[in-house]
Amino acid sequence: MTPPIVKRYLIALDQHKWIGLAGFTIIIGASAVMGIQPAPAPVFKATGVLAYNGPIAPFSTTTQAIQKQGQELNEDTLLAENVVKAAATRVKADTAQIAKNAKIKLPEEDGPKVIQVSYSDSDPKRAGATLEALMQGMVEQSRLINSSRLRAIIDSISARLSPAEMQLKEAQQRLEQYIRQEGPALVAAQDGRTLGAISGSQEQQRQLQMTLEGIDTQIRSLQNKLGLTAAEAYTSSALSADPIINSLRSQIHQTETQLQILSRDLRQEHPQIIQLKKQLTAYNELLSSRASEVMGGGGVAAPLPPSQIRRDSSLDPTRQGMANTLVALQTQRETLQQQLQASRKTEQQLRAEYVKIPNKQLDQARLQQQVQLKQGLYDKMQVALVDAKAAEAETVSSLTIAQPPQVAASEQKSQSLPITVAVGALVGVLVGGGLIFLLAMLDGTFYTVEEVRAALRQRDVLVLGEVPFVALQDPQLGETPVLLQQDSVYHEYYERFRSNLRRASDQPLKVVLLTSTISQEGKTVNAYNLGIASACAGKRTLVIETDLRSPSESKFLKVSPDPGASLEPLRYYTQLSECIRLVPDIENLYVVPSPGPVRNAAAILESSELRRLIEDARGRFDLVILDTPALSRCNDALLLEPYADGIVLVTRPGFTQESILVEAVDQLTEAELPLVGALINAVDTPVQVPSANNEDIEADIEEEEEEELEPSPSRSEKVPNEYIKR
Repeated sequence: MTPPIVKRYLIALDQHKWIGLAGFTIIIGASAVMGIQPAPAPVFKATGVLAYNGPIAPFSTTTQAIQKQGQELNEDTLLAENVVKAAATRVKADTAQIAKNAKIKLPEEDGPKVIQVSYSDSDPKRAGATLEALMQGMVEQSRLINSSRLRAIIDSISARLSPAEMQLKEAQQRLEQYIRQEGPALVAAQDGRTLGAISGSQEQQRQLQMTLEGIDTQIRSLQNKLGLTAAEAYTSSALSADPIINSLRSQIHQTETQLQILSRDLRQEHPQIIQLKKQLTAYNELLSSRASEVMGGGGVAAPLPPSQIRRDSSLDPTRQGMANTLVALQTQRETLQQQLQASRKTEQQLRAEYVKIPNKQLDQARLQQQVQLKQGLYDKMQVALVDAKAAEAETVSSLTIAQPPQVAASEQKSQSLPITVAVGALVGVLVGGGLIFLLAMLDGTFYTVEEVRAALRQRDVLVLGEVPFVALQDPQLGETPVLLQQDSVYHEYYERFRSNLRRASDQPLKVVLLTSTISQEGKTVNAYNLGIASACAGKRTLVIETDLRSPSESKFLKVSPDPGASLEPLRYYTQLSECIRLVPDIENLYVVPSPGPVRNAAAILESSELRRLIEDARGRFDLVILDTPALSRCNDALLLEPYADGIVLVTRPGFTQESILVEAVDQLTEAELPLVGALINAVDTPVQVPSANNEDIEADIEEEEEEELEPSPSRSEKVPNEYIKR
């Protein structure tokens, strides 16, 4: 069996043979032209050797590194533009010619450490002079490279030295500033002064607390004896010590005494009584004013009632001394409390500072480490800079001329014409075949049945059958690709297609829609042949041509369409006698010829007249086949899909396009349309004459007859003869 890729290549070879032949001819002609060229003139080749300098005893490590890097040369470096230009100027030659003819062979890993340099020219003197100039330029190029590398090292170190010095100074300044700020605290923590201060503060707090307890005891004792608080004792002591208040108290007492004596004999309205009351009121007001001055500092405090002032200012000298003592103790107590609070606050601050000591020590250590790192980096840069500057006096070329140029003549052999043509023929065959193969791969058409089958299988589309191309023995005699003869050699393939179509669905397929992706895939012929296979199996079959955009192809069945159908297509579909025709040579086969081409084909397909025709045919016939236009041409097949039970896609190798087929299958699948499967038409397979007692066909026919136990209306009802036009 021929592989699919070989079949595709053979088909492409037949299509693009002239392109391949043109490529083959061009290459053959080019090889013949090369073969008849005369032998070139002799060429002189100058060769020389460059060796690496041996090890030296340098004073600096930078020199050793530069010498080691200088041995890592390549062809582009040795034949740099400046080297070639210098040699061309020296020998007065063309720069491009020198770059083209100069060759360099670098040393191998296991071979001698030498560089072989050669230069070819038609003039022996010029060849030697040019090579000598090139070798001297390569030696100088090596020296310049070493010098530039050393200068780059010095510049790089110098550029980094100044920022490193600035970073070192900044680190030192941060450390000094930190020591100035946190140094005393760290020293105090290290020698134990911080802990001593915390202990001293605690001891002071204990002493102050004991003193406060003694003072509180004295205050409570004096308050019990006086019956006054410290604030009341202060007020009473101040009022009792004022002579004016004492004088006013005395006058008030005298006035009250006189008023009390006179009140016994005189009425309240008596002028003397009224005068005494006024004096008493004036004395009380003076007493309140004086008390406010004594207690409130100029009368700012709230005034006291006269009765309270007289009572608070009535201390005797002994009680007044006790009150003064109580006030002094209260003042001392408040002073000690403030000292206690200050001591506690100091202790808290000392404890907070002591807790931060470890973090401060870590910060100081980190800053010291940064200073050490910056100092180490700066010192290394200084050493490297001094070493690099010392290497300037030691920098030399890494190459030396080990062998001066030697010139020798080399003869050029002429090419053999037969060999050149033979090689050109081989290359031409490969190029021509490659062009044909490339064009075959770029073509998006399926050329083999294997490619079509694989594409359908990849999209999970069932292959219902593979039918061969129906060959016509003599087209001039009017033969058609329709199987009108019962003993046709192609009848077996369509019978197999019909049987697979019947088994493809769980529900019986009464109305089947046949379509294709593009035209010329054999859709109409296969619709006719499927109808013939169904009619030969005893099924009343109707083929409806729904391609209203093209003329009718019913001439294949020897049926002539109604010439006036295109004028009134809707009326044509309403009259069964006008549209349904009996095929003369095939029993049980009927056809509805297309009235096309007509205008507004989509409107006719969506009309109620055509819908009633299909519904009536569904009840009268066992199988109705709808022949629709290609999907790439119009959407007529999708308009008729609601009337059909299943869709069959017809494909044909050599015509079906991969992109169009994939798009059509994806469109039908995504829309959830009833795609039953596909038929592969015009398969390249040998056709065998079927035997008279074909067991498979008879078994399928018997199975179909046994499935229906009761006669269905579609079989019992016959189309009246007056409705069928032969």
